[in-house]
Parts: sequence; C-alpha cells; structure tokens
Amino acid sequence: MATYAPLDIPEDGKLAHNITHFARALRKAGLPIGPGRIIDTIRAVEAAGFTRREDFYHTLHACLVSRPEHARTFAEVFRLFWRDPQFLEHMMSLLIPQVKGVQDDRPAAPAERRAAEALLDGALPPPPPADQAQGEEITIDATATQSAEERLRTLDFELMSTAEMAEAKRMLARLSLPVKPLVTRRSRAATQGAAIDLRRTLRQSLRHGGEITSLARKAPVTRWPNLIVLCDISGSMADYSRMVLHFVHAVANRKGQGWAKVHAFTFGTRLTNITRHLARRDVDAALSAAGAQAQDWSGGTRIGPSIRAFNRDWSRRVLGQGAVVLLITDGLDRDDSGLLATEIERLHLSCRRLIWLNPLLRWTGFAPKAQGIRAMLPHVDSFRAGHSIASLEALGAAISDPGDSGDKARLLALLRD
Repeated sequence: MATYAPLDIPEDGKLAHNITHFARALRKAGLPIGPGRIIDTIRAVEAAGFTRREDFYHTLHACLVSRPEHARTFAEVFRLFWRDPQFLEHMMSLLIPQVKGVQDDRPAAPAERRAAEALLDGALPPPPPADQAQGEEITIDATATQSAEERLRTLDFELMSTAEMAEAKRMLARLSLPVKPLVTRRSRAATQGAAIDLRRTLRQSLRHGGEITSLARKAPVTRWPNLIVLCDISGSMADYSRMVLHFVHAVANRKGQGWAKVHAFTFGTRLTNITRHLARRDVDAALSAAGAQAQDWSGGTRIGPSIRAFNRDWSRRVLGQGAVVLLITDGLDRDDSGLLATEIERLHLSCRRLIWLNPLLRWTGFAPKAQGIRAMLPHVDSFRAGHSIASLEALGAAISDPGDSGDKARLLALLRD
C-alpha cells in the first residue's frame, strides 16, 4: 500500500460522525454493515489510535470488510472519502454523461462508480438553463435508443453500478440453461416405439401357445447430463465470477430444466468444491458460504495445478454420464503452459463437451497472445464471451448445438498465422 502523509487531527473533530457516514456509504455500496459493526469500528479506532493512515485504513478494513469481494469497493470508498480533497468533483465526473472532446477522460475503475454513487446517494446536479448554454447545439436522435433492460443485458459486469448489479442479479435469477436429454443404449417398453422388442414379443407369444398375436415395441431410454462449472475467482476475474455464480445458483435451483446434477468448483491458487453451498435457496447465503470456504478469492491464478487437482480428485466422480463442463476464466496463467495443456486435454477427453467462457473476448481486437490461452484453446469445444447477461443467455444455444464452436475457429486461424 502506498505511504501517505500523517493526518491532521482537528481540535474539535467529529471523527465518530465521519466514521458513521463512511460506514453508511459502504452500506450503500453493497457491504453488509449494521449499527453494531459501526459501534465496534469506532471503539477499534479509539483503541488503535489515529496517527498513521495505514493503521487507520487497516483498522477500518478489519472491522467493516467481511468478504474478499468487498475489498476493492472498500478501497475506493476510503480513497474518495478520506484522502482525495477533490473527490466530489471526481465523482460527479464519473456520474454525469459527458460529450467526449479531443482529450478523453480517465475511465472509471471497476469499483469507482459504485463508490461514487454510494457517497453521492445517486444525486446528480440539474442541467444548466437554456439561456446559459454556450457553444454549438448538439441534437441527439433517440429513436433507436435501447431500453434500460436491453442496455443492461449487454453491459459489461465490471462496469455496472450498484443498482445495475442488483437488477442484473434479478435478471440472472430468471435465466435458465435448458439442455437436451441424452439417448442411451438401454431401451424401455413403449406402445409407439420405433423398434421391435423381440424378447418381449416371444415371451408374450408363449401365453398363446407360441403364436405371435402382436409385436411388442421399445424406445431408447433418455437421461439428463451433469453440469460441471469450473470458475476462476482470481483478482482479474472477481467481478465476473461473482455474477456467473449467481447464474449457476439459479440453474442449480430451478427444477424442470433438465440437468441431473450441477457441480460447482472455484479456483484461484487452489481448487474448492462449493457444490453443497449452492443447495441453499437464498443466493446471498449460498455465495457468502462459498466465499468463506474459498480462501483464495481475489488472489493469484494457477489454472494448470487447479485443473490437475480436479482431474485427479473429482473427474471420475462427477464427469460420468456425458457431463458438460463450463470453464470460466480469462486464461491468464504464468505457470508451466505444458502442464496446463496436458491437464486441459485430459479434461476435454473426460467430458462430452467443454465450453470456455472468457470475459476478455468482449474486446474487438482480442488475440490469443497469452501462453495460457494458447495452450487451452485447441482443447475446448466452444470458446465464447462471458462478460454480460446476453453472453450467458447465449449459452443455451451453445450447449444444445453440438457443432457450436463460438470464436474458436477464428482464433485458431490467428494462432496458425
């Protein structure tokens, strides 16, 4: 953490009131903070003192942050509330729509917009009067403007505000992931079956002295496959994995859409099985328990060793019956690419379909330059974007179509070039 100058403490300061307002801003930004935790925070600051900014930061962090995914939001709210003297002007620039000029403004960091909205309470200044307008008049044709819901469907998860994330979670809870049943080699008796059941026909003929009076028919038995989700929860994937797990929770708890079982695993620096937590009906309680178990949330990335752990410990238990595997990761791995290529190939051979969702694919100029992506790409059946609600909606078509490969063919052509 950067070193800051010591804070000046006014003689008639209102530190307790400021801490209370700071905690309320964090609560508006999405952190679960109640009155009891605010009181404990004030007492902790009293005990720890208020002389060094680093100590003050970590004291507040220890008292107010209970989940790893909230650390980034806390850091942005702290920076804006306690450090930046021009935080109000900066926050307003993040919230007010602007017409870009010659020099582009600095884009908002993933948690900056939510922090700004929390501190400003969603308030925006009124537009200037018409008589004060200067310069050339700009006319905007809004006839083809997308609706709010349609815009939210295509909006990047990382760029969503607090209110947009809440609405996106409600939309994800309504999504389904239908799958077609698998036809097995076994058969069952059927009145309208396409094939003749010779054994049952002969057994029935014995009741009539060996005379065949009717032909018994049979139809193939169908069964539902398993869905296996391997979700990257490293620092670069934290915002995306949280939304994807909301979607996976909805799929796991929706009856009648076909999946036999839904198994979910997270990985950063190690593999964690969170399947049992998804059985909880409340999505917040389920993801809170999953985050408590996955201690490597928002940490580093070791894709190769994590997939090797899955192949060694879990593949034989969950990959039978023609399972479909969803791999959600950006593929940015600094470990041995040879190990990653070997383990991803083994995973591909063990399942019926391996679909890779990569949020980096949202960029128009995306190219498979990272070693991890180059090692994994040849061994997946479909390579698709996974950065928005629309990209998750398209998964249903990708799973149902055996020939769907997403952008794999185009990127493999870039690799050959």
